[in-house]
Amino acid sequence: MSARLLHTRGQPVPLSRGSVLAGRIGRWGLLAGMTGLGLWAVMAVHAAGQSLLATVLLLLTALAVWTYASSRSGALRYLFPAVAAALLFVAFPMVYTVGMGFTNQSSRNLVDRDQARAQLLDERLVDVQTQRPFELWLLDGQAYLEVAPLGSASSAEVWRSALVSSGAGTTTLQSPAKALTVVPLQVQPLAERPAQAKAATLAERVGWLDTLQPLSLKPPDGSTALRLVSLREVAAAEPLYEALPDGALLDRRSGVHYMPDERRGFFAAADGTTLQPGFRVFVGLEHYARLFTEPNFREPFLGVFIWTVAFSGLTVLGAGALGLLLACLLNWPALQGRSVYRVVLFLPYAVPAFLSILVFKGLFNQNLGEVNLILGGLFGIQPAWFSDPTLARVMLLIVNIWLGFPYMMVLCSGLIQSISPDLYEASAIAGASPWDNFRRITLPLILKPLTPLLISAFAFNFNNFVLISLLTGGRPDHLDSDVPAGTTDILVSYTWRIAFQDSGNQYGLAAAVSTVIFALVALITVVQMRVAKMGDEGKR
Repeated sequence: MSARLLHTRGQPVPLSRGSVLAGRIGRWGLLAGMTGLGLWAVMAVHAAGQSLLATVLLLLTALAVWTYASSRSGALRYLFPAVAAALLFVAFPMVYTVGMGFTNQSSRNLVDRDQARAQLLDERLVDVQTQRPFELWLLDGQAYLEVAPLGSASSAEVWRSALVSSGAGTTTLQSPAKALTVVPLQVQPLAERPAQAKAATLAERVGWLDTLQPLSLKPPDGSTALRLVSLREVAAAEPLYEALPDGALLDRRSGVHYMPDERRGFFAAADGTTLQPGFRVFVGLEHYARLFTEPNFREPFLGVFIWTVAFSGLTVLGAGALGLLLACLLNWPALQGRSVYRVVLFLPYAVPAFLSILVFKGLFNQNLGEVNLILGGLFGIQPAWFSDPTLARVMLLIVNIWLGFPYMMVLCSGLIQSISPDLYEASAIAGASPWDNFRRITLPLILKPLTPLLISAFAFNFNNFVLISLLTGGRPDHLDSDVPAGTTDILVSYTWRIAFQDSGNQYGLAAAVSTVIFALVALITVVQMRVAKMGDEGKR
């Protein structure tokens, strides 16, 4: 019979059966609580309509249960939180983005076909002759509506509905017509309103919107049923479209048939007219083919890509060289007040980047900026920093190097201080110059540990969205491009403009570009690491 031991001061002390049992109960109780929490999250996400994310959460919950219940999970039980976070916040968005790149998803094609069809069937023709305001009254967690009678009824009477509960008439996009709840209106004296009833505010009406929208109010005179047409009014409203057995939609005003077009993702008529909203469809490699074959798309993309690589490389080179130079100067023993200089030179990195960028945006203003005032006073010139493509790129490099050199200076200063002073003493005895010390001692010894940091800085600037967005917005723009593309855009800002600016919010196209960016960054990083590794092996 085995006993579990507790080591105290080197001596094993057997645990009682009660302690072991309590530990097991606590472990399984914690596991049951974690499982329940995970399943609750899965059901909540699924109820919100995010089935794919719910599936991922279910798989992670199952993996968590196996990890902490099995004796064969090993070190995974310690690594599981990090693994789960990486899968949920890195791998899942990446896979989702790649998948979106094969669809036509945009601001006009957000939902699936059934949802688009349901929304179109829910569109109604409002009879303005029957349009009238209504009042919503709240009573003990329920509500009723009061509508002014049609025609010449007495102003002392009102059409009042029965009490309805929140959520009683909840509908779905898939079957809006079948989900209507008929609520009869009765003629009642206005004075018989319950004393406890409270008139709903506009915000409270918004909270009751999901309940009120599917209600069909049946007037007591037998006229056409009334529907909610705004937060303040009801009216008789007839469906604008009618569903046909073949899946088409019939426009009841014009008699035109709209068939679902699985290629474009719209309900389309024979003459090409389409209805909004559209729906998502699979387009395969269409976005990638457009990216590399259409001249009006390929040329701006290649220009943006080349500028992105040049921007990242020149920034790393400039900030690294300036940081290294200042680090060497600040480590010069004869320099007085080195601590003060370090603090002053580190300030650009301590100030939030967005504040510095906005300050520089004002400094480079063509008419009122201090930079042009100085250049105009000294040389009589006022460069157009924001409208000339070359000057705009130069301005971006100047600002980005200014923001990045303090970080490089601190890194290089720490690496230089780690070099043994004996090497410099031996070099001084041999009569070497400061340049020889830098070339033969300082640079070779700090370059190897600095290389991974330079690669990470390159990758960071490859996706430096904040600088581009706040300083130039990617402009000046290319005029011959089918999508918004600027001469100062880098790939990440270019993608953002495709997805969220003035090109129809083409999410699928932006996802395809994002996938290409990810592949390019990964390829460049691998090549840089291979080159650095080959250089190290060559030195050996």
